[in-house]
Amino acid sequence: MTRLSVNINKVATLRNTRTIGVPSPTRAAELSLLAGAGGITLHPRPDGRHIRDEDVDNVAGLMHHWPEAEYNIEGNPLHGLNDVLARVVPDQVTLVPDEPGAFTSDQGWNFDRDGEILTRFVSEIRKSGSRVSLFVDPDPEKMAAAAATGAQRVELYTEPYARAFAANENRDEMVRLYAETATAAHEVGLGVNAGHDLNRRNLAFFLENVPHIDEVSIGHALIADAIEFGLADTVGRYLAIIEETTAA
Repeated sequence: MTRLSVNINKVATLRNTRTIGVPSPTRAAELSLLAGAGGITLHPRPDGRHIRDEDVDNVAGLMHHWPEAEYNIEGNPLHGLNDVLARVVPDQVTLVPDEPGAFTSDQGWNFDRDGEILTRFVSEIRKSGSRVSLFVDPDPEKMAAAAATGAQRVELYTEPYARAFAANENRDEMVRLYAETATAAHEVGLGVNAGHDLNRRNLAFFLENVPHIDEVSIGHALIADAIEFGLADTVGRYLAIIEETTAA
């Protein structure tokens, strides 16, 4: 079954508006795991606007008690990620090409420009024992280049799909492009993750139509839903969607 990795960045964003340490990202991670999530994702950025160094370390300590779950750290190796990885060895490192001041991740890697340096970073990260995933746009023609870096997975950037689904415009064509990209990735030996703006409304259609999805990373929508349903209930709702659509 496709794994659900809960991104806890938005919990840290709320915590950082005060100085009393509430809510706790680590506690949110623990509650998500207790509710059945298969992993925890966080994306530390150089400005510390959400995840901080202590969150990285605290969640690493938590994950020792959940050996079957996956710890996924996202970031740009050109902007501070290597400092994080010098302290912590997560199960998976997702390399994302966002700039330090980027509002959020908004594009995949340009392999023509960045392929050589990515190959070097991928090699170094893999030596530590972490799996490496690359954040990519939905483009089947780029999957061979992604595989050539030595990465083991790609993460499909799903905001274009989410926008098409929400507008009910060209969603069949858009999801077909993701299916073709996932198939191309699978054919060159890459595992396939997906994330960005996936939510309770668009997740089932995506998973029903895009094959080979090993993992979905969901943060913003899931934490927003938790305000209404509670975190444990919300994780259960997402897991139910995944089970209904991918458990064969």
